[in-house]
Amino acid sequence: MKLVLASTSPIRSELLTRAGLVFEAVKPEVDEAELKRSTRHLSPEGLAQSLAAAKAVSVANRMADAIVIGADQVLNLDGRSFDKPTSREAARRQLVELRGKIHFLETGLCCAHSGKVVWQHLGRARLTMRAFSDNFLDDYLLHMGEEVTTSVGAYKLEGLGIQLFDGIEGDYFTILGLPLLPLLDFLRRKGALAA
Repeated sequence: MKLVLASTSPIRSELLTRAGLVFEAVKPEVDEAELKRSTRHLSPEGLAQSLAAAKAVSVANRMADAIVIGADQVLNLDGRSFDKPTSREAARRQLVELRGKIHFLETGLCCAHSGKVVWQHLGRARLTMRAFSDNFLDDYLLHMGEEVTTSVGAYKLEGLGIQLFDGIEGDYFTILGLPLLPLLDFLRRKGALAA
């Protein structure tokens, strides 16, 4: 059975490739900004699921013979959804707001076939950001440059971003944006992977 990733995310493609999956990556045709505006009432968890489903269905409508994987991630601070910061200044404001607090990464995952959702999963990780100094924040932003605008938290745990934290609870793949173990289990049960 053909597998398609409804994403151009390098890390999601890398995770699937390293897990031994053969797939095609296709950019979904979803207006994320409009979808976020129209789903303002949703919780961060609901928003992550909605975005993942929209991406998977968008591609599954064009590729009816494939199982299409869609994923999206939303940062949840006290029930408020955060998106990728649009600039280094926005990243600074976001990191100051997260400093010394617990937040969650909600990672929606969805598989669609023939234009319909056939499976969904929500991964959640709990992260405790340390009370870092303003000097550390200045150095971090200087070192990271525009890369801070490429993830919902303005950090990547696989790099310098790990220094922002005191504690992390949850699945590493969920934090990276693709809860891999539940996905692989579903694909095996669906017959798309060898059991």
